[in-house]
Amino acid sequence: MAGLTLLRDAQLFDPTPRGRCDLLLGGGEVLAIGPSLEAPRGAQTDVVELSGAIVIPGLIDSHVHLAGGGGESGPSSRVPRLHLQHLSLAGVTSAVGVLGTDGTTRTMAELVATVLGLRAEGLSAWCWTGSYELPLQTLTGSVRGDVVFVDPIIGVGEFALSDHRSSQPTFDELLRLASDCHVSGLLSGKAGLLHLHLGDGARGLALVRRALDETELPARVFHPTHVNRKTKLFAEALELAARGCTIDVTAFPVEEGEDAYSAPDAIARFLQSGVPSQRLTCSSDGGGCLPTFDADGRLVTMDVGRPSSLLETLRALHARGVLLERALPCLTSNVAAHLRLPKKGQLVVGNDADLCVLDPSLHLRHVLARGRFLVRDGAPTVRGTFEKTS
Repeated sequence: MAGLTLLRDAQLFDPTPRGRCDLLLGGGEVLAIGPSLEAPRGAQTDVVELSGAIVIPGLIDSHVHLAGGGGESGPSSRVPRLHLQHLSLAGVTSAVGVLGTDGTTRTMAELVATVLGLRAEGLSAWCWTGSYELPLQTLTGSVRGDVVFVDPIIGVGEFALSDHRSSQPTFDELLRLASDCHVSGLLSGKAGLLHLHLGDGARGLALVRRALDETELPARVFHPTHVNRKTKLFAEALELAARGCTIDVTAFPVEEGEDAYSAPDAIARFLQSGVPSQRLTCSSDGGGCLPTFDADGRLVTMDVGRPSSLLETLRALHARGVLLERALPCLTSNVAAHLRLPKKGQLVVGNDADLCVLDPSLHLRHVLARGRFLVRDGAPTVRGTFEKTS
C-alpha cells in the first residue's frame, strides 16, 4: 500500500467534536480514525504532526459562479471565471456552479466544462442547470435530460424570483419547473432541487408558500438562497424552514444600518429559532456580481463575491461564542445531505478525505481534497492549469 497520509494529534470536528485523535488517509478516503494510529508496515506514508490543530471537513460551497458571473452593466462587467486557488485557499473542497443572471453570453456547456476542468485539477465539483430566466437554458434541451444524463448536474438553479432581472415566472411555470426537478431527482438518485435566487422584491417567497399550500410537491425541493438580503425575507424563509424547506444564507458584505443580516447574524438567529438546524446551509456567491441598482434598474455599484467569505463567517461566529460544532454543519454536513453529495460533509471512515486544518483562530493551515494536499502551510501546492507559477 502506497501514498498514505497520517495526520497525528488532530482536534477533530467531524463536524461533531471527537477530541484528539489521528487520521489515516489513503486512496482518497478516510481509512481510520483513532488514538495513536500507525501506518501499515512497508507503506509510503506522509506523517504530519498537527499538535492539536483543529481539523474540520472541507467546506462545501453550493452557490459559486465557477465560470464567472456579472454582466449587468455591459460586457466589460462580466466577472472572470474562478480558478482552483480561489477555492482551495478558501478551504472549499466541493463546489456547485451556477450561471446567474446571464444565460445569453454564458452557457451550460461552458459551465459543465468548467466543472469537469476543476474535477481534473483535484476539486469535487457539480453544477445547477439553467439561469435566472425562462425559457430555461439547459444542455440537453430539458431539465429531466440534464439531471438524469449529465453527471455533474444535480438540479436547477439559480432560478430568479422577486427580482427585476427575473423572467417574472407565473405560479404555474414555477410548479412545472419544481415538478421537473423533483421527478428528475427520483429518476437519477440526485438531489433534484430547485435552487432559487431571491431578489429584494415585495413578493418575497409568496409563490413558494403557495406551492406548499396547494400542491403535493415536497418542501425539500425548494432551496431558496440569498434569504438574508432583507430582514423581512429572512423571517419568511424561517417560516418555510419550519415547514420543511432548507434555506441558504449568503456570505455577502452587509453595511452598517442596511436592512439585511450578515451571514453570521442570520446563522446565529436561525440557530436560536428552534427550527431544526439541518435545514440551514450557507454559500458564498463566489465569482458573482454583488450589485446595487438605482430606482430605474441601472447598476450603480458592483462588488464580487468571494469563496473566502465562508471561513470569514465561521471565524465571526466563533468570535461571538457560537460553538464550532453548531456553526460547521451549514457549511459541511447539512449541504452534503441536502444536495445528496455522497461521501461528503463528514469526516468518518469510508468518506472522502476532504478536510481543512485550522489554527486556534480558525485560519487555514492545510487543505486536503480526496487525500491530496491542495494547500500546505498556508501555500497552494496544486495550481490550476492556467494559474501563474511563482
